[in-house]
Amino acid sequence: MNALAGKHLVLGLSGGVACYKSAELARLLAKAGATVQVVMTEAAEQFITAVTMQALTGRPVYGSQWDAREPNNMAHINLSRAADAVLIAPCSADFIARLAHGRADELLSLLCLARPAESVPLLLAPAMNREMWAHPATQRNLAQVRGDGAVVLGVGCGEQACGETGDGRMLEPAEIMEELAAFFSPKLLAGEQVLITAGPTFEAIDPVRGITNLSSGKMGFAIARAAREAGAEVTLVAGPVHLPTPRGVRRIDVVSARNMLEAVDGQAHEASVFIATAAVADWRPAASAEHKIKKDGSGEVPALAFVENPDILAHVAQGERARSGRLYCVGFAAESENLLAHARAKRERKGVPLLVGNIGPATFGQDDNALVLVDGAGHQELPRASKQVLAQQLIAEIARRLGHTRAA
Repeated sequence: MNALAGKHLVLGLSGGVACYKSAELARLLAKAGATVQVVMTEAAEQFITAVTMQALTGRPVYGSQWDAREPNNMAHINLSRAADAVLIAPCSADFIARLAHGRADELLSLLCLARPAESVPLLLAPAMNREMWAHPATQRNLAQVRGDGAVVLGVGCGEQACGETGDGRMLEPAEIMEELAAFFSPKLLAGEQVLITAGPTFEAIDPVRGITNLSSGKMGFAIARAAREAGAEVTLVAGPVHLPTPRGVRRIDVVSARNMLEAVDGQAHEASVFIATAAVADWRPAASAEHKIKKDGSGEVPALAFVENPDILAHVAQGERARSGRLYCVGFAAESENLLAHARAKRERKGVPLLVGNIGPATFGQDDNALVLVDGAGHQELPRASKQVLAQQLIAEIARRLGHTRAA
């Protein structure tokens, strides 16, 4: 399920302080099973050494078009023909201008120009000062290189080496890894609009206390990332969790079950797949106190009345889009015992074609999980693995089922 395993990438470094991030990027690529061939411009060598990059990749670094190590003395041809993709990270404003104008007076730009464009994509991770990024000349050049077929991964926003703050930072290595995984992954859900709920809900008792659960949201966030990698447009409705938003995913933050229902209702009319991973509180206090409920030393416990929260999954599954087959609904069940029996009963009760069960106490807050998929024909187990791997397996299974459903 690792889209980068076995890939061979040319990692090009142009001049910029963000070269320090390229060392971590090379390490992550190698860890993901890719081989990395580093090519550096003369300017990049002012910021990081070839020794560092060679140590991290296990391959000699190239920097000159006149490098005699190649038997035919054509490094620009040999390196580009061997690559699955060329990634320039960091890609400076100067290097973007070189690409836009087809310059070929040093190895890296020459390699980009000489690569077989139909089979070796060019990906750019820009890095520069905010004013340089916003300058019309840079934006014109970016438009040109996009038009020529390059994929621009975008930039981050934040503090810059010059002391200013704004757009132009190179994406973090982990963010670039997400972009690469999405680029190389099969587009099993291309054209689909996927709506996902994730995390717990919080039902207020008073301004400082409430009812919630131990769901971390990690499974739902992993599914959102996997769906985006599979080519879907993804909207993630997240309860109160502290997780970064997956790249390319639209996120809506909510707190309570009623907040979540409102957000889902606002998005479901455009969705073609709904995946309800959120651990929604079944009940909420009938009334939330305006001020903190304080103990007075009497030993008396305040009486709390509860009302049932809306059933978001059942509400969506019983809607017109789901009943007409335009919205495929997937539910989740977090149980503490008798998983298969409870999952089967929940699937019938909710009226969904697919129910995914797991043991909540064994997975809340963890990075791995084990799932059981329950449908009308029986069940299928997905053995314990990382949540990201399970998310990819689940998305592949949903895509398979959608193909059958849409074909029928």
